[in-house]
Amino acid sequence: MNRNLFLLWVAVVIALGGCTLAPRYERPDAPVPAQWPTGAAYPEAKADASAPQASMPVWREFLPDERLQKVIETALNNNRDLRLAALNVDRARAYYGIQRAELLPSVHAAGSWAKARTPADLSASGHAYTAERYDVNLGVASWEIDFFGRIRSLKDQALEEYLATNQARRGAEIALVATVAQAYLVLAADRETLKLVASTLEAQEASYALIRKRRDVGLVSDLDLRRAQSQVEVARGDVARYTQWVAQDENVLGLLVGAPIPPALLPVDLDGVRPPREVSPGLASETLLSRPDILAAEHRLKAAHANIGAARAAFFPRISLTAALGTASADLSGLFKSGSGAWSFAPQIVMPIFDARTWSAYTVTQVDKDIAVAQYEKAIQAAFREVADALATAGTVNRQIAAQRSLVEAVAETYRLSQARYDRGVDSSLAVLDAQRSLYAAQQGLIALIHAGLASRVTLYRVLGGGA
Repeated sequence: MNRNLFLLWVAVVIALGGCTLAPRYERPDAPVPAQWPTGAAYPEAKADASAPQASMPVWREFLPDERLQKVIETALNNNRDLRLAALNVDRARAYYGIQRAELLPSVHAAGSWAKARTPADLSASGHAYTAERYDVNLGVASWEIDFFGRIRSLKDQALEEYLATNQARRGAEIALVATVAQAYLVLAADRETLKLVASTLEAQEASYALIRKRRDVGLVSDLDLRRAQSQVEVARGDVARYTQWVAQDENVLGLLVGAPIPPALLPVDLDGVRPPREVSPGLASETLLSRPDILAAEHRLKAAHANIGAARAAFFPRISLTAALGTASADLSGLFKSGSGAWSFAPQIVMPIFDARTWSAYTVTQVDKDIAVAQYEKAIQAAFREVADALATAGTVNRQIAAQRSLVEAVAETYRLSQARYDRGVDSSLAVLDAQRSLYAAQQGLIALIHAGLASRVTLYRVLGGGA
């Protein structure tokens, strides 16, 4: 092969190898307000160093409870959904490797032996003869020289798909951490409520026994006794129901973890769980752009842009090169002797003239890009609403808890006074039973609100994109 010609080919490949016909990517404007909602329902936004745009805490810092950390670590190691997400990342990485390899020539070595007999009537000499041929060569088989960036665009598309899949795996990990934490808090709340209903049942059974004794001596009516009995049965039903819910909570947590959980790692009640850290969204809604699902949507949008470049390149000529260098001889012993060298050089150009499928494929890529833009914008809008809802909860739940604590204290005092009046014979048992029922409901409401407050922190952490 002419050395100058070869060098020319190399120079052209280097000069044009970086060309691409993909449109220039510009991130679409976020279709949401630049700032988070404000008002009475929302906490005051502050821009500080702990804001998520600066640094979101990793989940171990966000969830300081050591028992919960061990449960989450087990879930991260065993959860089947997360394992599938990781395998999808491996698959996307391998596919990207395949596409990237298309930019490089495929070099192969080959050896062959052929023996053929030519009959006399086909021989130039008029005599039959047998010929042998031995070949050994190193060659490049149909290497497409990427002048117009078709292969490079496909490589870029595969890269963006891989990055999108990796962000999906990160999103699955954050979702798993948050889901396990939420299930753990639900179990803690239900166990605490179970302790409450069990103690309430004991108190109501004691009240029922006392009222029955007074009925037996004629101090109260059968109506008072039946009212007390009804509350005992309600509490007994609550004990059975919460016993069921606690068992189901444990089953849910075990399914998420994917392995048996030692009883020592399970919560006793909400007071025994170290609360999650509070996180701040900062001032700007640009925080959303770091969420895994939005980053994944943006990578898919970039992949759509790259695919347009590949579709555009299909309208231009394709140049491929097949070349081989080696030795050939009629005798095996002569393969490596002087003068046995052989080479071939066969460039090929394919010029598209008309192919309706090419135009249709290009139209599809344009529509795919528009779909990717819509999906990206939809993801941002959904994320903004999730964060706004979480902020509304975080901004009001502490006030609800404070009001509920005051209610519990007031109802507890009402119950104490009613019991004292009843003991002195001033009031009927109805007032005591009503106060007891109100206190029971207020205590249940307080547990539910405390759980809601802790759960809202986990929710806000998740919707803000979590930490690595």
